[in-house]
Amino acid sequence: MPVFESEGTREPYWIHKIYRSAPAYYEVTKPRIQIMLLFTELCAMMVAHKGLPDFRVTCAALLGLALSSGGAAALNMWYDRDIDAQMERTQKRPLPSGLITPLEVLVFGFLLISLSQIVLFVWVNPLTAVLTLLGAFYYVVIYTMWLKRKTPQNIVIGGGAGAFPPLIGWSAVTGQIGLPAIIMFAVIFMWTPPHFWSLALYRSSDYARAGIPMMPVVHGARATKRQSVLYAICLLLTSSLLYFTHTVSSLYLIIASSVGILFIVFTVLTLFEADTTYVWARRTFAYSLFYLPLLFIFMIVSSAI
Repeated sequence: MPVFESEGTREPYWIHKIYRSAPAYYEVTKPRIQIMLLFTELCAMMVAHKGLPDFRVTCAALLGLALSSGGAAALNMWYDRDIDAQMERTQKRPLPSGLITPLEVLVFGFLLISLSQIVLFVWVNPLTAVLTLLGAFYYVVIYTMWLKRKTPQNIVIGGGAGAFPPLIGWSAVTGQIGLPAIIMFAVIFMWTPPHFWSLALYRSSDYARAGIPMMPVVHGARATKRQSVLYAICLLLTSSLLYFTHTVSSLYLIIASSVGILFIVFTVLTLFEADTTYVWARRTFAYSLFYLPLLFIFMIVSSAI
């Protein structure tokens, strides 16, 4: 058996391989994105239950989504390894860096998704398992393989992939898909374009180099900014709908209206900014990261009142 010598010790090669590759495997699951996905799933579970749901179901649902989203992210990196190598933002990822092989990532991705299905079918319910699998399929096939390289509407349509967690969390607790969960899905769907386009505005050269038809690359900064304002307005209206399901109190409506109007202000300031300047685009992106967690936190708070 091959061995690896280190500081006077002789380790089996496979142990050394696992030790060196573990951080790379962790990175291909896109852990920072997973945090947001798991957070919105948990929030939906707590709103549906009006408090903390059953501990076993909660843990199983979170684990199932973590495995599935991690597997989908790995398959995304496997498929996009060619364009990741061309973009400054992604060229240090594990596959372009050669830390692990494409075959290893491909197998790892399918393994995680398979384990997710076992966890959810056994410890949660079949509907939650199916929704989780649909979310992974949406992200890997519909967004990554079909839309991303073909249309500037990639983020608009593809945003549905990141909006699945509330549906998954709601079904884990109730065994069905409720109207509040559909509205939460729509909130994330409307949030995604102004969130991602604000990043794409100051990273447009990266996307152009990789041949990805992002909105700023295809239609220019001005059109992207206008559409961001429209989506921010739609986001405000969509987020307000949750109040009328009688799931949350008026406190939520006040907070949703306030942070939604502020989001519109950020996109309008970006619109009036010169197309060669990205100060407000960066600020809008930063605010968008603050907006969604705050909104979902107040869903929980107001549903418990």
